[in-house]
Amino acid sequence: MNHDEQITVYEQIAEKLGLTEKYGNIISKPTTFINNHSADDPVDVAFIDEAHLLLTQGKQSYRGENQLKDIIDRARVTVVMFDENQILTTEQFWEAQTLERYRKQAKMAHNYMVLDKQLRMQVDAKTMDWIDSFTKKQVLKKIPNTPGGYSILVFDKPELLDLEIKKRASENDSALSRVIATYDWEYSKNHKPEDRMMKYWEVFIGKWHKPWNRELETGLSRKEKQSIKGLAWAEQPQTINEVGSTFTIQGFDLNYAGVILGPSVKYRNGKIVFDPSASHNEKAVRNRTLSDGTKQKFGETLIQHEVRVLMTRGVNGMYIYACDPELRAALLSAAKEEEYL
Repeated sequence: MNHDEQITVYEQIAEKLGLTEKYGNIISKPTTFINNHSADDPVDVAFIDEAHLLLTQGKQSYRGENQLKDIIDRARVTVVMFDENQILTTEQFWEAQTLERYRKQAKMAHNYMVLDKQLRMQVDAKTMDWIDSFTKKQVLKKIPNTPGGYSILVFDKPELLDLEIKKRASENDSALSRVIATYDWEYSKNHKPEDRMMKYWEVFIGKWHKPWNRELETGLSRKEKQSIKGLAWAEQPQTINEVGSTFTIQGFDLNYAGVILGPSVKYRNGKIVFDPSASHNEKAVRNRTLSDGTKQKFGETLIQHEVRVLMTRGVNGMYIYACDPELRAALLSAAKEEEYL
């Protein structure tokens, strides 16, 4: 698993099931697995969750060319969970011919299965179609209304969305409710801003602001830090006062997701538009060198994927605030003209 938060979740599961005591450390990041195993002595089964997060080019500690290939070479059986609509960075981008080669390999062995049911979200077909239309087709439909079912609410102020998420998080059956956002505001864990009179890198929308994920833990006492050790970002109590990103929430379930669509998500001429120039996610907007030596940008596609990841985190509901005035107006209109089921 190539995602820190998901690693934490799987380590908790393995420990609760007694797997760690029986087999030792069986949860691993891809580069660590590749470095610790060889094709001459393969493991029996490698299960790769969120395989779309594997690297398809070398980077820092990983010096290979494709992590999936290297893992397959080191396992007798490899089970791959892959969703190309959740690829988020240029280092994870798959060229069509390479991806098709692996699909064909699985199909020829009768080991290719398409999972077309959304099991995380307690959502009806029309509501899922609304999310698919927004995130895949860039089409904004009327928002379905399912009394007692999955809830999509649109807010005209970030403060109101924040208050509603805090209200949900205060209830026992929806404590895992958090605000999350597109990566459209600066953040660096290594470099703090020198020209601002503030302590944290923050998401700023008008007068409303909240620190990005992983900022408030630095101010916790030793006892408080010990109490959250081993917990994923959304499970830590202080994170109700932070804003999560795909780096902390991908692969994780929330009861209710408060999704802030930043300036990179717009509405123009009746269509959803993804604007890389308004994003601060360098990993999504920089060039990628392809196998033929050419360089291309895939920013629009990767931001589109980012939005889909955020919009599919909530199990019971999603609350939305859009920074772009045209998109906000269109969403509010779509909510007023909601389609009752």
